[in-house]
Amino acid sequence: MKRILLILSMVTAVFAVAIAQEKPQLKFNPDSTFKILQLTDIHYKYGKGGSKRALECINATLDAEKPDYVIITGDLVYENKVRQAIDEMTQPIRDRKIPFSVVFGNHDHQFDQSKSETYDQIEAMPYSVLPPRGNVDSPDYALEILDIQGNRPAAILYCIDSRSSYRLKKISRYEWITREQQNWYSDLSDKYTKQNNGKPLHSLMFFHIPTPEWEYAEADTKNILVGSKGEGIGCPHLNSGLFTTVHAQGDVNGIFCGHDHDNDFAVGYKNILLAYGRYSGGNTVYNHLKPSGARIIVLKQDKNDFDTWIRLADGKVIHKVNFPGDFYKGKK
Repeated sequence: MKRILLILSMVTAVFAVAIAQEKPQLKFNPDSTFKILQLTDIHYKYGKGGSKRALECINATLDAEKPDYVIITGDLVYENKVRQAIDEMTQPIRDRKIPFSVVFGNHDHQFDQSKSETYDQIEAMPYSVLPPRGNVDSPDYALEILDIQGNRPAAILYCIDSRSSYRLKKISRYEWITREQQNWYSDLSDKYTKQNNGKPLHSLMFFHIPTPEWEYAEADTKNILVGSKGEGIGCPHLNSGLFTTVHAQGDVNGIFCGHDHDNDFAVGYKNILLAYGRYSGGNTVYNHLKPSGARIIVLKQDKNDFDTWIRLADGKVIHKVNFPGDFYKGKK
């Protein structure tokens, strides 16, 4: 009898682990929409009063928008006690049972937990949709948004680690998204295009550090820019060609980053929207865009346009636009 009970308890434990590891599916709603909430640059400090505003922002924007999915685009923490900070700052998302994931920023490796340890911590959380990382510290990954019936991928989210500081002598500033990362994206993009009868599948891309194209686009006064620019563009000094790769694939029409706390603008550039999130943190690092907030993106099944806006922690909505309509006035 004891042996039978032991076997039953072992089976129950294995079943419980399998359930815990099951990832939620992302799927378009019956009204054909899918809402994404982007948080960025939370710079959380566990046990410090300066992070209180970050939690207030997260709670307020989640309650106001009720998103289908949340992505945090880097610089999650800014002090030791990373494990406790990650647990506390993601609690509001998990309490609401919202699927979520993260990409790392240039500060997330600097404290008392490695990126791989932080990735594993988040990957194991309920409602996390991070895939297992294998033997990579911080893998790039793609998330499928299924159609209303749950039968097929109807949109793809490419989530990429934009890395940290420079690697080459005499080249200052930041690293860049590598050729290997671009090959990973283009190979996967080709696969989805083939599965979609040769038509590129509507996609978005998320990472932390903007590419030089944010700088080019902002400097060209012919481009329509919506939102705030309060500082220079903190991009790499070298251009690795990611934007060219994306443009050639023809599937991604919106790229979203963080990193620059005083920028939240969106700008159309060569038929792709380049957009910052809104600083979502508290009083732990520099920030002059107050109140803090989140960027919202609403996709529509089988359509290549999307709506986006900033939801502030005080409840206001600003910078609401449709892409491409509000940026190209119907022109390609």
